[in-house]
Amino acid sequence: MFDTAERRGSLRVGNLFGIPFFIDASWFFILALVTWSYGSQLAAEYPSWSSLSPWILGFMAGLGLFSSVLIHELGHSFVAMAQGIPVRSISLFLFGGVARIEREARTPWGALAIAVAGPLVSLSLFGFFWGIENWLPLNEGIRALVDLLASVNLALAVFNMLPGLPLDGGNVVKSLIWAITGNQYKGVRVASWSGMAVAALMIAFGLIYIGGFNGLWFAVVGWFVFSNARNYGKYAKVQEQLSAFTAEQAAVRTEMTVMGETSLRSFADFYVLASPQETFLVTDYLGRLVGRIDRRSLSRFAPEEWSSIPVSAVMQLIGVEETLSPNQPLTEVIERLQQQRLVRMPVLQSDGRLLGQVQLEDIQKRFLGRGWKFA
Repeated sequence: MFDTAERRGSLRVGNLFGIPFFIDASWFFILALVTWSYGSQLAAEYPSWSSLSPWILGFMAGLGLFSSVLIHELGHSFVAMAQGIPVRSISLFLFGGVARIEREARTPWGALAIAVAGPLVSLSLFGFFWGIENWLPLNEGIRALVDLLASVNLALAVFNMLPGLPLDGGNVVKSLIWAITGNQYKGVRVASWSGMAVAALMIAFGLIYIGGFNGLWFAVVGWFVFSNARNYGKYAKVQEQLSAFTAEQAAVRTEMTVMGETSLRSFADFYVLASPQETFLVTDYLGRLVGRIDRRSLSRFAPEEWSSIPVSAVMQLIGVEETLSPNQPLTEVIERLQQQRLVRMPVLQSDGRLLGQVQLEDIQKRFLGRGWKFA
């Protein structure tokens, strides 16, 4: 699976190809469960083995399971990075793994390539382990482990291709609907509905047909899929709502700005003392944005020098990448704010004049209502 949501409460254990790698505490529960379950099975099937052998192989099976999940997520990540999309992290957790991708692909075919990459990697691993099992002479313990890893990777590929979000098959559905209709959010909505339908069938199948602990676990996974599919539907609704508005409509002028010709003395007396703002945008006499100044900049000079130093000599320049144009849709605005980890960005007219600033908090209040929080 791949997602855009941050997973909290995870332990960072290093980097993989420049991608931060996290392990959730729940991963250790599954590792212990797989070790116990598979070790018990091997101990019963091969009573002649030494007392430790089944448990060692069980532990190796658990590590092999999550290594397979990790390689699956790397498949998504490498294809995303090949398209210039940063991958913020890969996490292993209770229900498998997730690659946190910075943003959606620019085209439906790019999104489709990312979606199918993971299952194709899992199928390749299945073929690899199947070949080892059938073509190499192995003792019965190693053969049993290799057989398990082949089965696990085949199951990963098949399960993840079920046609519903948040599974890879759901991202395939989303991409195809997006390609057909030209509407990305319609693709997400359809894949969300199919994800909830798939999840409902999983829950029913686990509780009614499988039964026992395995059936209960299958139902719990189904509930996880259902909850995430529903959240994707809410996300699509919000994104579609925001796409109808532009940066100009969201821009506000609630913060003081200062002209570049203003002296630091006047800046201190009439701006810093009059406002709790930490930073102030700087404009020229025509209202064009030229930079920003931090109130702490005053500490760089002795107070007796303030009258002779203009704000323009102290301010920081603002690059084009730090500004917005009036007609940019709010979905793109939010994406840029989150990518650059900013809470506000200035909106400029074509001639550089400042229209105002867009702030995440204002978007939440004015366009989304109470109860909504950005990730």
